[in-house]
Amino acid sequence: MRQPVPPALDAAEVEALFDAIPEVLFFIKDREGRYTHVNATMLRRLGLRSRRDIIGRRASDVYPGGLAANYGLQDQQVLAGAVIDHLLEQHLFSDQEPGWCLTSKRPLRVGGEVVGLVGISRDLAGREGLEADYRSLHAALVHMNQHYAGHVRVADLRAITGFSESKLERTFQKVFQLTPLQLLTRIRIQAAMHRLQGPDPIAVIAQACGFSDQSAFTRRFTALVGMTPGAYRRLHAG
Repeated sequence: MRQPVPPALDAAEVEALFDAIPEVLFFIKDREGRYTHVNATMLRRLGLRSRRDIIGRRASDVYPGGLAANYGLQDQQVLAGAVIDHLLEQHLFSDQEPGWCLTSKRPLRVGGEVVGLVGISRDLAGREGLEADYRSLHAALVHMNQHYAGHVRVADLRAITGFSESKLERTFQKVFQLTPLQLLTRIRIQAAMHRLQGPDPIAVIAQACGFSDQSAFTRRFTALVGMTPGAYRRLHAG
């Protein structure tokens, strides 16, 4: 039996399909990291009226510095052939408040050559069946984002949510696949990634982001980002 010939995909049709999924942000970028296609969710989160306002621009043109730098480094990795799957990260929402998403990016190839990338980012708050659980954690997430530089205690999160320790752990695991303290570490690392774009010494950044010392910060940063803070800073500078 003859094998079916896969139809050619029209990127604009895929873009229109993702317009119908409001909890998912969708985009395609070219080899230079410029947006070629985005869905309505991305326009709404950025407060833009038309696709003309973003097509041809880069993440650095439309996102704040810290987020833009993270997205730009991800793009470099994917354009080099890497695949990013279900990366937990913060995004900026239409109310300008940060929210948590699971991001996936893959290289686009034509004739074996990488010509761009395609990505989606799914809003955790909009995941079917998890909306109520996410909302129940919202105040705790706000507290963690505001106080990550200090000593955030599980007891504080219990008091904010009204949960027992076991329910708090279960709910965080259900929504984020992480414990509260693991998520706190991610928040601290993302804050550090932003600060590493500036001139502050790494030891100062470690302390400002809630780590006990530079050694502990370097271990956690390397485990989550895949390179040392110094290497990340050099990559961003380059």
